[in-house]
Amino acid sequence: MTPDTSMLSHHDALVYTMVMTAAADGDLNDDELRTMGNIVQSLPIFQDFDPQHITAVAEDAGRLLSKANGLEEAISLVDDVLPDKLHDTAYALAVDVAISDGQLAQEELRILELIRHKLNVDRLVAAAIERGSVVRHRKL
Repeated sequence: MTPDTSMLSHHDALVYTMVMTAAADGDLNDDELRTMGNIVQSLPIFQDFDPQHITAVAEDAGRLLSKANGLEEAISLVDDVLPDKLHDTAYALAVDVAISDGQLAQEELRILELIRHKLNVDRLVAAAIERGSVVRHRKL
């Protein structure tokens, strides 16, 4: 059963986007989980979100993603729930999670492409977001 969009907040949709990206390669690793936690605890968009709620939302997203056509449903759900002005924010969070472990798997690149297209994030905006994320997550 697909979650009811009236039951999801914009916070939930942003968490769904991060979980989609992190789960793309089949391995939700510690770096990705830590990045998701840091994002929820530090970004202004999550100021009125209870960080304790992230686990439940991530589990809901995981259940949806495990279904046949779950990825398509999840991306559509995010598109339905998020106001247009948060589409580039969702993409930026997805990129941050994808790059947080220092490597981008082919599956993650594909998910990012799907998210970018579904949310109509301009190619130049996406390139700027990607470059900024690479710089922020660079290691020596």
